[in-house]
Formats: sequence, C-alpha cells, structure tokens
Amino acid sequence: MTDLEQSYHYNVMRRAIDLIDAGGEALPLETLAAEMGMSAAHFQRLFSQWVGVSPKRYQQYLTLGHAKDLLAQRHTTLEAADAAGLSGSGRLHDLFLRWEAMSPGEFARKGAGLTIHYGWFDSPFGDALAMGTERGLCGLAFAGEFGRDVTMTDMRARWPEATYVEAPERITPWVEAAFEGRGETALHMIGAPFQIKVWEALLAIPSGHVTTYSEIAQAIGNPRAVRAVGTAVGRNPVSFLIPCHRALRKSGGLGGYHWGLPVKRAILAWESARAEG
Repeated sequence: MTDLEQSYHYNVMRRAIDLIDAGGEALPLETLAAEMGMSAAHFQRLFSQWVGVSPKRYQQYLTLGHAKDLLAQRHTTLEAADAAGLSGSGRLHDLFLRWEAMSPGEFARKGAGLTIHYGWFDSPFGDALAMGTERGLCGLAFAGEFGRDVTMTDMRARWPEATYVEAPERITPWVEAAFEGRGETALHMIGAPFQIKVWEALLAIPSGHVTTYSEIAQAIGNPRAVRAVGTAVGRNPVSFLIPCHRALRKSGGLGGYHWGLPVKRAILAWESARAEG
C-alpha cells in the first residue's frame, strides 16, 4: 500500500468517526459506505485492507467506549513490563526501536548547536511532520486536525535554538520503518529528565494495549505525580512511536492528545484491529 493510499484511508476514517459520534451507534455497512460516497464492496475492501478487520468490527474500535474496553481487557501493568529493552513487550509489530536520550545539559541549551532535518510525509493517520538529528527521529507530529503551519510552529518551539533544515531524504528510512512496521527506527529523545523517564515508560506498553497515567507514575517511582505525568505525556515530541496514545485516565476516559482526540482514537482503533488480526 502506498503512503498516499494510507493517508487517504485515514481521511475516510476521520469522516467515519464524526458520523459514528453523530449517530450514537454502529451504522450499517451500506449506510456508512453511502455517506463516504463509496459502494459497500469498495468500503469493505478498503478497511479490510487497511486494518485487517471488517468495517462493522472497526466501528466498535472507534466508539467512545472502546477506551474502557481496552482498560478491562488489555491493561498493562508497567511494573511487570520488560522496561529494560524492546526485545519483548515494547516491540511495535515488527519494528525495532532503539533510542538514546539527550543529556540534561544539552536539553537546557534548547537545541543550540543542533541541526534538525525535517520533512512532510503521508502516514496512516494523515499528514505527518517528522524531524530528526543525526542520532534518530526527535519529532513526529500529525497535522490533520490543526494544519501544517500550527504543527510546524509547535514543534520548532520545543527546541527554539536549533537549526532547521528541510531534508526529508535524511530521515525517510526511519519514517518508512516507523509506519510500515519493518526494520529499525532510531529515536533521539530530547526532553527534561522527568519527561524522558515518562517517555521510557510509555515505550514499555505493547501495541494494542493501554495503561493509565497513575500506572506510569508508579512505574517511574513517583506515584503522586499523576498530573505531572499527564503533562509529560502530552509533551511527547515523537507521537505514535513513543506511544502517548496508549495512556488513558483511570476512569477509562481517553484523556487528552496533543494532536487532537480523533487522531488518538484512530491510532488506538488501528492498533486494536491489528492486534486482533
């Protein structure tokens, strides 16, 4: 499947989310397909190709109650997860991640002396902005909800003293590995020490599973810091690969998502379908 096809599928799915929310219940295949301007057969084939399950089943993953189902059925206790490496629970399908973190001193310089290459890519979740240093991807953001200008401004503000060079070819192999689920993607985590501890905990959550903000706080040895954990999760600069979308409220609520809740729901649904498949 081409990148363009992936992005197209996400745009169709994004419209489907709005329809499902408006209707309050699962829509018949024929009705949903008609609203998308497709035949039932084409709509069925599109989603089965993209996520490996039928549109009827996929709608169940898109509902607002799916987060509670995930907590009940696929809740991960991070204390029991293999947080030492990504050879087991931290693998994202067939993708292997390796990462290194910027030192506190480097972070304090706000990117001074750092060259960050960036580019725009089609992804399974719409228009994506990827950024990387010579050590690995340091940024991955989705622009579908807010547009390219807002997304770029947001990401550049994180490391305002860095030099930014548009050079997608420098980071394409990492981006392709990330979205195709094959090969290795290197990550360069640029954040404060507390943030990096939270992001490392997120990396231990298996694909198709979720945990809670309070579980993350316990896993990093600071059980009272739930609010601070939530802030650090929201400041994660490498969406999808550092899976902040897998952190939910203890109540089963989705919580926030920096790039828009529809994107968070779409990623959770996509991962759930693949886990089932």
